[in-house]
Amino acid sequence: MTRVHYASFINLKYKPKPTDLVCQFKITPAKGYGFQEVCSITAGESSVGTWTDLTTVNTKTQKKITPKVYYLDKKNLRCRIAYPCDLFEMGNLPEILSSVGGNIYGMKCVTGLLWEDVKIPEKMLNSFRGPRFGIKGIREYLKVKNRPLVGTIVKPKVGLNEKEHAKVAYDSWIGGCDVVKDDENLTSQPFNNFYKRILLTLKACKKAEKETGEKKVYLANCTAPVDEMIKRIKFVEANGGNYIMLDILTLGWSALQKAKDTTKLPIHAHRAGHAMFDRTPNHGMKMEVIAQFARMVGVDTLHIGTAYGKMTGGKDEVLHIEEEMESEFTKETQDNLSQKWFGMKPVFGVASGGVHPGIVDKIMKFMGNDIVLQAGGGIHGHPKGTRAGAIAMRQAVDATLKKISLKEYSKNHEELREALKKWA
Repeated sequence: MTRVHYASFINLKYKPKPTDLVCQFKITPAKGYGFQEVCSITAGESSVGTWTDLTTVNTKTQKKITPKVYYLDKKNLRCRIAYPCDLFEMGNLPEILSSVGGNIYGMKCVTGLLWEDVKIPEKMLNSFRGPRFGIKGIREYLKVKNRPLVGTIVKPKVGLNEKEHAKVAYDSWIGGCDVVKDDENLTSQPFNNFYKRILLTLKACKKAEKETGEKKVYLANCTAPVDEMIKRIKFVEANGGNYIMLDILTLGWSALQKAKDTTKLPIHAHRAGHAMFDRTPNHGMKMEVIAQFARMVGVDTLHIGTAYGKMTGGKDEVLHIEEEMESEFTKETQDNLSQKWFGMKPVFGVASGGVHPGIVDKIMKFMGNDIVLQAGGGIHGHPKGTRAGAIAMRQAVDATLKKISLKEYSKNHEELREALKKWA
């Protein structure tokens, strides 16, 4: 196989234009291939290149849409490629992903290809809707100004009937949770019908609001084939629901765009399946890229990890994702690309996965207050039950905001004391 056709994609003097989509890759060449060569192949195969001479080229158009490999870091196996916006159909995320990350992942010339970061141009951002509510809108709805939101997932994940599910949700709200959500794999099973569950849980939500004087939200999992997804979203809306949840990766980007066009409610994005893309350090698509595209489409809250819980993902990764979700502008570094969001609303990062009251202070210390602290087992596993578990989470937040250690605060707060004793 001749490789000369890919050489022209390297241009280290090129400076990306404001209209370019810029992608950073970590590329591990296969045996017999050079790093620079494979970087060029990556640019070519994801755009106008191919393996042989062609008689069908429109040279004028090709020159206009040819990407440039403008940055190479052989030591760390990194390259950056600038793709002209005219390569893509605006507003069509499936096509954009198919273009950049399609064919090249199956090429023999690489043993590892990791899409690490992306810089999205204003033209592309403007072809999507972005978050409807964002951090400010969610805070205004819940009337919670400065503290982290406290949330939970009804546990166990599956196995409760509709009435039992609503009771767990009610106890969580009464204990102090702002947010209660379905788990990623609870949709509409024989033991827990979606439509019955929604009615009972929304009724419990309204009851909890009346008794506590606080606004509450229920994140109803509407993940389903597109027609059924739309039917479920409309059912939630028609019955006074105030939030929907979608497993965005297993659902698919096209369906997420459809949901965004369908509903005026906030959208919670569960990242179920993300590790199929980002778990391997040398291959796949990092969560940072997934998160940026999710913000562009328009989710309002998104799981981003904790660094302290049961899931993978260290502090640097979690903080970078949070920065991409919350900031208007991120600076370019050796490791990460810059991104300007041009007024697109920020997304609430959700710290979830092994969260319990005993690590609330650590999470808040490095993630700040603009997060949703979401504990499942860390609430429902409390020795005195769900309500006490929710109280303990709020107590842990209050202690941290007051700059009092959890141990000291627990001396006069029984629920927190019991939680620390169990999860110490």
